[in-house]
Amino acid sequence: MNTTQGHQSVPQTQTQNPLWNLALNVILPSIILTKLSDPARLGPTMAFWAALAFPLSAGIAELLKNRKISFFSGFGLLNVLLTGGLGFLTADGFWFAVKEAAVPSALGIAVLASAKIKMPLIQSLLLNESLINVALIRERLNQNGRQNEYENLVYRSTILFSLSFFLSAALNFGLARYILKSPTGTPEFNAELGRMTALSFPVIAVPVLIFTGFIFWYMFTGISKITNLSRQEIMLSQGQ
Repeated sequence: MNTTQGHQSVPQTQTQNPLWNLALNVILPSIILTKLSDPARLGPTMAFWAALAFPLSAGIAELLKNRKISFFSGFGLLNVLLTGGLGFLTADGFWFAVKEAAVPSALGIAVLASAKIKMPLIQSLLLNESLINVALIRERLNQNGRQNEYENLVYRSTILFSLSFFLSAALNFGLARYILKSPTGTPEFNAELGRMTALSFPVIAVPVLIFTGFIFWYMFTGISKITNLSRQEIMLSQGQ
């Protein structure tokens, strides 16, 4: 039995295809907002809610399928609900920018807090037992007595991980303030919101993904040094 005393294996759930996820959360909403907001088509209000329907449906579908929602899907669902609420209240572009910054900022604070209470979120998010040989890492740490070094590495990685959210918040706010200029509820505003959604991937997601990739490299390099395990030994082979 591949378990260690005092630890339970994390149940695996089916995750959405990344390309499908990108289509539902970025591509389709952008197309609807930029192409269908004209009054001769859906109009600004209907286009706005139609665009929100795709990421909202994706989050609800995951909840129904897996009987729970992942950390980041929950974040996306909250983001959609806040966007919809601001649209319903016809808030101006400044508050949309505040919302774009507030959600990742709250996640960054949550990640920092998890480190302070000795329950770092990075362990459940990055050290996934379906990909990482957690049992072997724990066994090696018990053998060489370097548990404190490992905990310090996780703590530093958690701090870096929180910084990725704060970077996202700053980029989100700057992009929203730069693009959202028109009054809420107009076709022009919806078109700007569509452009912002489309640009969020190259302008925001790519730098954050690069930063997160660095955190992966930093953490796994540290684990390899502390445990004297190769990266091949740390990573579970497919089908294992």
